[in-house]
Amino acid sequence: MIWGGYKSYILRFLPLEPYLTPYGIDNMLSVTIWRSQANQQGKNMSDLFSLKGHRALITGSSQGIGFALAKGLIEAGAEVVLNGRNVEKLEAAAVEIGASVKTLAFDATDYVAVRAAIDGFEAEHGAIDILVNNAGMQHRTELENFPPEMFEKLLQTNVASVFHVGQAVARHMIARGAGKIINIASVQTALARPGIAPYTATKGAVGNLTKGMATDWAKHGLQCNSIAPGYFDTPLNATLVADPEFSAWLEKRTPAGRWGNVDELVGACVFLSSKASSFVNGHTLYVDGGITASL
Repeated sequence: MIWGGYKSYILRFLPLEPYLTPYGIDNMLSVTIWRSQANQQGKNMSDLFSLKGHRALITGSSQGIGFALAKGLIEAGAEVVLNGRNVEKLEAAAVEIGASVKTLAFDATDYVAVRAAIDGFEAEHGAIDILVNNAGMQHRTELENFPPEMFEKLLQTNVASVFHVGQAVARHMIARGAGKIINIASVQTALARPGIAPYTATKGAVGNLTKGMATDWAKHGLQCNSIAPGYFDTPLNATLVADPEFSAWLEKRTPAGRWGNVDELVGACVFLSSKASSFVNGHTLYVDGGITASL
């Protein structure tokens, strides 16, 4: 039989029937081997992105981006733990998802409460393999009139929560020598816009805290990265979505010419949660329709 050379190469790209003779058996075996190899490659690729057997905690996941990411990680095979402060909203979200999900209510801005909740969950249910720090808020006011109490609230909700939950979960991940942390940053990690200077400051901090996490924890087997969404149709952006003038500006400013759909963030989150990103660390992945790539 002839296994190498031009004949085996050609048979991988041409229909089988014209080549059944005089080397019929050889041809069929060659094509069968190729198909088997292709199937195995597909299986390996699927395994690379599979989250089966892993558990993910997503903060602020009763609605918006967090809720969409929860559904996406479940579809990729993960067990998901929803988080928020409102128990009723969490339970409603779990019912809506319809899968076997757990809920863990705590205030991500409360360091003591976070430690107690994470340590208690790990002791009772087992490892949190993936953390998505999604909890966040927005407040729009011109900088010269921005209320100081709202500035402090933004810092606590958007930055301190990432530190609190990240540290609490990372301590367990470090002990196991593995873990994935994904912080939700923003297009404002790189860009500013009028009326949201403090929010811009907090999201810039999230990007740099992500780098710090990677720098300190990569040696322990953790991959720490962030996703920076552009403008998405979410409850956080409801005011802007309802403003025709802003939507018109955004569609002109964004190369993709539209608002993002929250489901379009799922692929980035699955990638950063999976084995496919095993050597990606300290990176901010912009999912923004090209807005940060253009003037």
